[in-house]
Amino acid sequence: MGGSSPCASCKLLRRRCAKDCIFAPYFPSDDPHKFAIVHKVFGASNVSKMLQELPVHQRVDAVSSLVYEANARVRDPVYGCVGAISYLQNQVSQLQMQLAVAQTEILCIQMQQEEPALPTQMDQDEKSLLLSNNSFNNLQHYLSFASSSNVIQDPLKRESLWT
Repeated sequence: MGGSSPCASCKLLRRRCAKDCIFAPYFPSDDPHKFAIVHKVFGASNVSKMLQELPVHQRVDAVSSLVYEANARVRDPVYGCVGAISYLQNQVSQLQMQLAVAQTEILCIQMQQEEPALPTQMDQDEKSLLLSNNSFNNLQHYLSFASSSNVIQDPLKRESLWT
């Protein structure tokens, strides 16, 4: 920072850190990895241009975003942050589906517990006809199949692969 200890960017680029160094406020010397990864992905010149084009009050957020995106690009060079977002959206979808299945199973159990409340004047044939025509049994069969099947979803494609 203009004298005693150069910022992380000036250390990495092996240059003297000027008082008006654009990187100094955002890349302190005690966190060299932060600038190294941003430099590796975006380049020091591009980062310098981006920071100079922004108002001073937005630069901290911009650096934070650049560091996040650079880390994501190192982990996933093709998709970066989009890959992480897509993966999380698919996880949310899977959990919502599991929740819907669980809620339906609870409803089925509750409906089964209420079955004995059928009128006593019905004979056995009427009860079995009523239950066999009920779509509730079909739903139970479907749910038992769905809960026993494994669904694998590719985080970057929005389609299911059944195993």
